[in-house]
Amino acid sequence: MISIEAVSKRYPDGTVAVDGLSLEVPDRSITVLVGPSGCGKTTTLRMINRMIELTGGRILIDGEDIQHKPVNALRRSMGYVIQNAGLFQHRTIADNIGTVPRMLGWSKAKARERSMELMERVGLDTSMAKRYPYQLSGGQQQRVGVARALAADPPVLLMDEPFSAVDPVVRRGLQEELLRIQEELGKTIVFVTHDIDEAIRVGDMIAVLRTGGRLAQYAPPDQLLSTPADAAVEDFLGADRGIRGLSFFGTDALTVDPGGIVASDATAQQVSSRATEGLGHLLVVGVDGRPLGWADAARLRESGAAAAGPKGGPAQLLPHGQAFRHGEDSLRVALDCAVLSPTGWAVAVDGEGRAVGVVSQEQIAAAIRAAHSQRGTAPVDVGAAR
Repeated sequence: MISIEAVSKRYPDGTVAVDGLSLEVPDRSITVLVGPSGCGKTTTLRMINRMIELTGGRILIDGEDIQHKPVNALRRSMGYVIQNAGLFQHRTIADNIGTVPRMLGWSKAKARERSMELMERVGLDTSMAKRYPYQLSGGQQQRVGVARALAADPPVLLMDEPFSAVDPVVRRGLQEELLRIQEELGKTIVFVTHDIDEAIRVGDMIAVLRTGGRLAQYAPPDQLLSTPADAAVEDFLGADRGIRGLSFFGTDALTVDPGGIVASDATAQQVSSRATEGLGHLLVVGVDGRPLGWADAARLRESGAAAAGPKGGPAQLLPHGQAFRHGEDSLRVALDCAVLSPTGWAVAVDGEGRAVGVVSQEQIAAAIRAAHSQRGTAPVDVGAAR
């Protein structure tokens, strides 16, 4: 556990970067520092490994004051990942990852073995080991940066906006990779970002800092979204914080209706028997149960024919849109699927991608109200989302 106790950083010109900051970073968790520019996020992170020396208070790691430990030993006991990876351009990927182990006296063979192991762990093909950073994409370089930080198996990992320089798709993949690695290794991670969505996605605890390095609120992400400490925090979280909060409600209790599903090889009688109140279309699925698209229910019944296949037929199919995994995805994902659907109904699938039912925006809204009622919080207004 990392304890930050009344820590301050004041520069000779009078600038206060961090002012009396106190918080505890739980063991084996991801704690995110977030806030506007100039709030002291990076300064706080760098004070933990003494890249910046504090001017007041103290920082303890497992009860030991970091000021009592040699600075080089302290830094080698922590992994550090920065934006753009910060790799040595003249060294191979394997040598970059093995930097700290070699500094600690590991043999070249042992360091290389560790590099190969970590390349696989972060999702890099080991055939890239002899390449140089410039031969890798930005996302691949960030993976190398994470691998290098993990090389000596440090208990603490410091990450300073590690994924901000890559595109949104790559960024999401890196976030998923980080969560997977954290589940396997259980490090104590302090993560700096300016992106509140990223903070909510990866953080177990989130510290919102104000300009001037003061703590505004420190809470788990769902609590932060549901009960911001004040108007300033609420404003920072944004107008759609209620929608973000749906990420913490599961779809286990959401009732989906299988009545709106018809197989592509169904008979006319089977088509006529399918009905779901308020649904003007039927979801057509293939022989494997996977959704193909929406067919107009009235036209399908009038044709007296089987449902259309993926290339058309008696009925013209509308795209089925995105589907959500029932019981696995959140209510936020389900609502998004319904909003984007051409019919206003979301498609629920199982873990294999087979359709298990359909659900309307109104039914999702009812599930949201029920979830909030069970937690004793005010309901989210999803009217705008409809």
